[in-house]
Amino acid sequence: MSEEFKVEIVNPEKSFLSKDDVIEAIVPAFEGEMGILKDHISIISFLKPGIIIIKSKEGEKKFFVEDGIVEFKNNNLSILTSSIYNLDEVDKNRIQELLKAAEEQINNSDVSDQAKFLIDQKINVLRSIN
Repeated sequence: MSEEFKVEIVNPEKSFLSKDDVIEAIVPAFEGEMGILKDHISIISFLKPGIIIIKSKEGEKKFFVEDGIVEFKNNNLSILTSSIYNLDEVDKNRIQELLKAAEEQINNSDVSDQAKFLIDQKINVLRSIN
């Protein structure tokens, strides 16, 4: 019996990733890191800045995501996000640019507490990537 399920990651520009042979996915949900295996209970959640890990028979792929929505239903995982980067392909300078912009944002006095929380999450993840 197959332990695999389908993952589709979509951003505004394109279908970013579509895989039918995923064994496990780990997503940074607001409730905490969430591991998803085949036949997981149906869920809908918001993503916070973090690392998405997709494990398949080919190996493991990691992606940095800033925000989005994740839905798992009928062994299909859908991730909709406005900003995602494949960590195997992203330029380190781009990560530095994102980090610098986030550090400038967090020091803005007009930023709400919720936004500061998310920016702080983003800064921590970007620092861990470097």
